[in-house]
Amino acid sequence: MNDAYIAVEGDRIIEARARSQGTTRGELVFTTAYTGYEESLTDPSYEEQLLTFSYPLIGNYGVRKERFESDRVHPRGVLAREMTEDVAQWLQSQDVPAVDHLDTRDIVTEIRDEGAMKAGIAAGPDATEADALAELDECSHMSSHTDIGAQVSVDEPTIHNPDGDGTRVALLDCGAKGSIIDSLVARDATVHSLPYDASVSDVESTEPDVLFVSNGPGDPENFEQAGEVVSALVGDVPLAGICLGQQVVANALGGRTEKMEFGHRGVNQPVRDLRSDQVIMTTQNHGYTVADPGDKLNVTQVNVNDETPEGLDNDSLNIITRQYHPEANPGPNDSLSFFDDVVAMAEK
Repeated sequence: MNDAYIAVEGDRIIEARARSQGTTRGELVFTTAYTGYEESLTDPSYEEQLLTFSYPLIGNYGVRKERFESDRVHPRGVLAREMTEDVAQWLQSQDVPAVDHLDTRDIVTEIRDEGAMKAGIAAGPDATEADALAELDECSHMSSHTDIGAQVSVDEPTIHNPDGDGTRVALLDCGAKGSIIDSLVARDATVHSLPYDASVSDVESTEPDVLFVSNGPGDPENFEQAGEVVSALVGDVPLAGICLGQQVVANALGGRTEKMEFGHRGVNQPVRDLRSDQVIMTTQNHGYTVADPGDKLNVTQVNVNDETPEGLDNDSLNIITRQYHPEANPGPNDSLSFFDDVVAMAEK
């Protein structure tokens, strides 16, 4: 029985089965990941988006909190070909509308051909097509969410591993995944997690060995304060960044970012290192990319599929960034050495 409707740009209606009731709206995107649905659903980078899983069965190994990347589900809605009861109940508890019993192949193909689209969902016994269309009418483009950082960042400074004897990291939390902090703490770093709009003096008060700009959702141009911190401290404090962090660093140093057609979201994105010519497999989740790194950053890694920059650095200014997620859970782990490189840069 179909009791859910998805309205996408062009007012096309897709029927489905409701697994978690409610109405919602957001940018419709897809991930090709075939494992890691718990990690994807708790990734803050999916804020204000509707996440479609291309893998046909979601939930076949249950739901465990120790796999979560944050304390809540971030996509505004979830679409799957088939969703288990475990996942459906979890999303119900989080008040996140979810649907299944629809042709996700068709949705993925349309996003691939047309780009990420605005969409609205209405799910439940009283849902109507008009409800879904009303959500679509109210949906905004990602660049319009100018203060999206406030939805995903820490409210107050938080210290992780305060007794560590290693690197002191000032982490601008623009929506940081828990695994980034875990990866730094595993190297005995003390991580000062700061709000996304922290001031230069807030960062300096932590006496950092390295400034680290995290991943996060939305348009990097909307993270103006983070960019100002980078601009003020470049050359004085080593800089590192992941995903949105790479984009923020690039914009702050004279580069330019742009929105991609449908982004990179999955666990099998091939990246080539231009120095070693080695190809590694990476996990990615981003809809924006660095279009022009400017004259202060060197492109060190590129995506094999579309040649977009995957790694930037500047040895003299002590900068190293990655567009993908080296801390990927559940994997692959090809690029975990990035955190060793960050620590080594800070120690140098």
